Amino acid sequence: MDKDERSARESVVAAARELDAQGLNRGTSGNVSVRFRDGLLITPSGLPTARMRPEDVVPLALDGTHPADQKPSSEWHFHRDILASRPDCDAVVHAHPVYCTAFALCRREIPAVHYMIAAFGGPSVRCAPYAPYGTAELSELALAALIDRNVCLLANHGMIAAGASLEKALWLAVELETMCHQYAVALQIGTPAILSEHEIGTTVERFRGYGLNATGGASKSR
Repeated sequence: MDKDERSARESVVAAARELDAQGLNRGTSGNVSVRFRDGLLITPSGLPTARMRPEDVVPLALDGTHPADQKPSSEWHFHRDILASRPDCDAVVHAHPVYCTAFALCRREIPAVHYMIAAFGGPSVRCAPYAPYGTAELSELALAALIDRNVCLLANHGMIAAGASLEKALWLAVELETMCHQYAVALQIGTPAILSEHEIGTTVERFRGYGLNATGGASKSR
């Protein structure tokens, strides 16, 4: 393992632990991947983040092959497919945070109730239809929900965030959970007002130079 690979593996472990620290994940649920050379590095299956070491992170080729003595996350299909089809994304985060998952359980998309939805690429956050976890079918549905978007919900499951770096993907995941929390509270108060597509389109353009978008986030892992 050379210096670049160790650094990339360490970043995957750090991101997985950050999901727990941010309250977006618990136990062994959720997974993280980052583009690396001709494939990706992904968290292993069924290993709690507290016990995860850089050596546990699994190298995965784009054809789905991996070392025989390691088992990648069961959700490797959509991690691989997102990174293979989205050259603008170098990292993928999947988690089961409470409010995102609550809306996913109800199979509800998130409308433009807050201008921060523009950070996700458009006027809504789609909810992909249900498919069993870890399947190629789920990956296809997730890819469709992510067209022109960087995040989506997965029906009866959780959420996905994809970004130009692990830092950006984690930021998007936190922002999505925050918005879902706000929307859930607003629904208890009354009927949230929805911003127009024109307003969100304008904000999308303004966001191209906002925060992590200004630099594209952290440098890419290759």
